[in-house]
Amino acid sequence: MRGSIIALGLILSACSGPAQVADGTVRQTLDLPTGAAASPFTAHRGEAAPPPGQTAGSEQTAPPEGQGPAGIDYGRWKSADPAVYGPAFQSQMRTRYTSGAAQARPDLERNGFACRDRSAGASAAVECRIEIMENHCAKEWYVVFESGRREPVAGFDVMCLGANP
Repeated sequence: MRGSIIALGLILSACSGPAQVADGTVRQTLDLPTGAAASPFTAHRGEAAPPPGQTAGSEQTAPPEGQGPAGIDYGRWKSADPAVYGPAFQSQMRTRYTSGAAQARPDLERNGFACRDRSAGASAAVECRIEIMENHCAKEWYVVFESGRREPVAGFDVMCLGANP
């Protein structure tokens, strides 16, 4: 009985404040604040700017499977593996657009892409994208012309929400 009381006392003293551990280090307990000011992250819900290029009613339509209206071949994108389809799409864009953003932009816009100029510090770019939602999956085609690069960066990404894509 006496041994149980001593063991209980040791356990409670270990939980009540700074304690020296077997290796000689001192463990300090933290007193965390509670309430609305407890989080280090401020919550400003509803104050974020909308994503770039998205305003009310600006939803893009999905491109067709196969040849598009202005010549881009989108292939069978609905069942495509992005790891295979993305590089093939980039190869097609690099072959199609060898003369730069000025000539490519109007053609991409005729093919359903939304284009915008971007300048981030010393590097300017033209970004063209198609962004759609299909069956709880966001799908994006992009072609980016960066200053100082001969070829565009292009690709296809898919991100599905939830457990059932």
